[in-house]
Amino acid sequence: MPEQQKDPSQIVSATVLVVDDEPSIVKLCKTLLEGAGFAVLEADGSSGALKLCTQHEGPIDLLLTDLVMPPPAFQLSSTSNQFPHVNGHQLAVRAAMIRSGLRVILMSGNPDKELANHGIKRGTLPFLAKPFGNDDLVNLIREVLAQPATALNRSGDGNSADAVDWFG
Repeated sequence: MPEQQKDPSQIVSATVLVVDDEPSIVKLCKTLLEGAGFAVLEADGSSGALKLCTQHEGPIDLLLTDLVMPPPAFQLSSTSNQFPHVNGHQLAVRAAMIRSGLRVILMSGNPDKELANHGIKRGTLPFLAKPFGNDDLVNLIREVLAQPATALNRSGDGNSADAVDWFG
C-alpha cells in the first residue's frame, strides 16, 4: 500500500543531516532548519556523514548534501577505510543503502554543470541551487519529507553512481 502524502506544513519533527565542505553553508542550514523545528545533524564531508548514518542511534529522515565536495586530504581507498570520501551523489547512494527510507536533496552552486558532470539527469533527485533563499530551503525540505521515500534499486555492483536507479 503506498504511503500517503503528508501536509508539508505539518512536518517539523524530522531529523535532517546537512553535509557541505563549506562551514558557513552548514551553519546557515542548521540555523534555518532548527528555527523551523527540525533536528539537525551536521557533517563537513562525506566521511563524517557516512559515519553518522552508521552510528547515529536516532532517525535520519533526510540528507541535504552538497554535490561537489573536495577531499579533505589525500587518502587511499582500502577495505579498512569504512568511510571513504566521496562526492555528494555517491554519498546519497551509500547513505540510502545504510538508512532505508532516507530522502535526499542535492545542492550545488553550478547545478547544470555539476549534475551533468556526475551523470545525473535534472529531476531525478530534488535539487537546491546555491545561493538559495531561507524559505526555499525550508519549503523544499518540507515538500520532500511529505512525499513517500523513494526506493533505491541497485543494479550491478553498486560501486558507481551509474549503478543506481532512484526511481526504478
